[in-house]
Amino acid sequence: MTDTIAFIGLGNMGGPMSALLVAAGYRVQGFDPAAPARQALADAGGTAVATLSDAVQGASVIVLMLPNSDIVAATVHDPGFEAPPGTTVIDMSSSEPMRTRELAAELADRGITLLDAPVSGGVARARTGKLTIMAGGEQADLDRVAPVLACLGTVTRAGAVGSGHAVKALNNLLSATHLLVTCEAILAGERFGLDAETMLSIFNSSSGRSGSTENKWPNFILPGSYDSGFGLRLMLKDMRIATGLADQLGAPDPLGQASAELWARAAEELEPTADHTEIVNWLRKDHSR
Repeated sequence: MTDTIAFIGLGNMGGPMSALLVAAGYRVQGFDPAAPARQALADAGGTAVATLSDAVQGASVIVLMLPNSDIVAATVHDPGFEAPPGTTVIDMSSSEPMRTRELAAELADRGITLLDAPVSGGVARARTGKLTIMAGGEQADLDRVAPVLACLGTVTRAGAVGSGHAVKALNNLLSATHLLVTCEAILAGERFGLDAETMLSIFNSSSGRSGSTENKWPNFILPGSYDSGFGLRLMLKDMRIATGLADQLGAPDPLGQASAELWARAAEELEPTADHTEIVNWLRKDHSR
């Protein structure tokens, strides 16, 4: 059993995920530039450290939960990232799949295994350990860290390294696109005189149902809380990863591109901290026209 885990990135998702690993009995050495995030881990019983070097010291597994591939690469290339051969790095960030494969090859030359294991489910499921984990890497390598990932959610191997990041981005492209069109449909229905809750009830028993009708609208939009815990700009980033991958592979993506363009316009006009469910407020202002 892995005894010591380095957890890099203790934000909205990384914070509760690292706390779950502590609760499961692992020694978790967590690092984040934000002092409150480090304090939250300490309050949960983990070991909060002030440097990347201190976090990876003595850890056989290093979990990365970071905003993007640039920061992942900067972390791995940091002089403080002193992981010895035999270490397993699990990138649970929403990273770019082609860059993940390049980084995996680079780390393999140092005797370090890189797996990608991005997640879906948001902050609520991060707290309960019920995330959907999309993993990329060799089965034997994933088996070795299976007890760690099992603390956080249910794992499905998508394929070779980079596959988890690919399917995560594609999933979020779907999620964002059906949220956008769901908002359009409900706003049109409201102008006709239909009740939003009634529409959702009908959609959810019909072919129009989705995660947007079953979860996002009833739980975050109708109550007006807009607190899903996943930022609009992070959603846009994942959408662009997906459309960028399609472009790299020569796959058709006209609807994906159009959806990403609309989300980009919303990102320009909403607050930088806007939750992704606030896309409906942008539509309410008729900015899509």
